[in-house]
Amino acid sequence: MSPRLFTDAGLPKGPSWTDVQRLLTSTEGDQPKNIRDRAIIMLFAVYGMRVGEVRALRLEDLDWERELIYMTRPKPRRQQVYPLSYTVGESILRYLQKARPHVSHREVFLTLKAPFRPPSSASLYDVVGDRLEALSVSSKHRGPHSLRHACATRLLAEGLSMKEIGDHLGHRKADTTRVYAKVNLAGLRQVADFNLGGLL
Repeated sequence: MSPRLFTDAGLPKGPSWTDVQRLLTSTEGDQPKNIRDRAIIMLFAVYGMRVGEVRALRLEDLDWERELIYMTRPKPRRQQVYPLSYTVGESILRYLQKARPHVSHREVFLTLKAPFRPPSSASLYDVVGDRLEALSVSSKHRGPHSLRHACATRLLAEGLSMKEIGDHLGHRKADTTRVYAKVNLAGLRQVADFNLGGLL
């Protein structure tokens, strides 16, 4: 007989925060792809955004005057408001000024080549997955959702409550966040000590 598997039996699958730093370092430079990918990766890692949320982000969702970012969470479909991190805001602004095509689309992120349109879910997966693979990151999952897990485990390491983490990630139910309570806190405390070097 096979062993019985329980819901949430495994730990969240995602890269360490050190690997997230390395991922961000891989986006340095003036190439349009690097400029765009850096802004996208920051949204995944800092705000724990889902692929669909990044694809749907529109120019009017960025309130530069009040330094806010509005996200429409699909689960449930409601809007959340977050402070716009200075570093994340700078990366998005740099993309808008130096790499985004001058077209009428209202979505923030677009393909780099014509015909310009919002990137597909698969291409956003590649933004993260290809770079993690190139860095030889040992993580079972290498897509954008893995950065959502990295975001949650970092928040946990910094002492945020399960409710605060759930609210940050847009979870509807506390049970969705519960899995992070099983992570070894002693090990995760090391994550909070890493010097981000001005990245975040």
